[in-house]
Amino acid sequence: MRVLAVGAHPDDLEILCAGTLARFAREGHEVVMCHALNGNLGHTEIPRDELKEIRREEAKNSAAVIGAESITLDIDDLDIYVDREAKYRMIEAFRRAKPDVMLIPAPTDYMPDHTVTSEVAFDASFMATLPQLITETAAHMKLIPVYYMDTLAGLSFEPEEYVDITDTADTKREMIACHKSQAQWLKEHDNIDYVEFAMLQSAFRGMQCGVKYAEAFRLKRVWGRIPTKRYLP
Repeated sequence: MRVLAVGAHPDDLEILCAGTLARFAREGHEVVMCHALNGNLGHTEIPRDELKEIRREEAKNSAAVIGAESITLDIDDLDIYVDREAKYRMIEAFRRAKPDVMLIPAPTDYMPDHTVTSEVAFDASFMATLPQLITETAAHMKLIPVYYMDTLAGLSFEPEEYVDITDTADTKREMIACHKSQAQWLKEHDNIDYVEFAMLQSAFRGMQCGVKYAEAFRLKRVWGRIPTKRYLP
């Protein structure tokens, strides 16, 4: 399969589903990691234009750990809206990726970049199937299952499916650690060690399903998107 995972910022996928993406890759599936925003507001000292470039390289380095492709919509932080521009950028990303399954942020997550990215990604996954809606890449005429990732700290999220990431937990740590610019920022802004934060959440989800570490998901249940087989690893 081809797997498209869409996060808001360059490190969101690593925090919420890196273990699952590592399992997909290990099982021979092709993984595309897309971040909608460029992360240019995620620091107290590094200037925005410089930070954007740093975070782009960090995202590429993280994706390389599992042999995934890294792409970006390159929208400035807090400047994504449910509008034509964002949807058309997402449509093009979707058509380039040609996915069989898609992971996106939960619509109940904690901040607007995440919730707007969720809506834009889902809308674009339908719009991208329409051949008369023209972008640079031809339509990918396939309605695919869409899974919501967990929220930060698991708040307002009731899992339907779990992925055991015990064997890929070290890979998840390595991928998160690639985002070196965020260690200081998240400590100062959110008072967290972001690697520990992510692994504690994975341990909590693991406790719920009887394994050491897990990641949680929920299927977007709408017509045409409900599979009869398991897509998650």
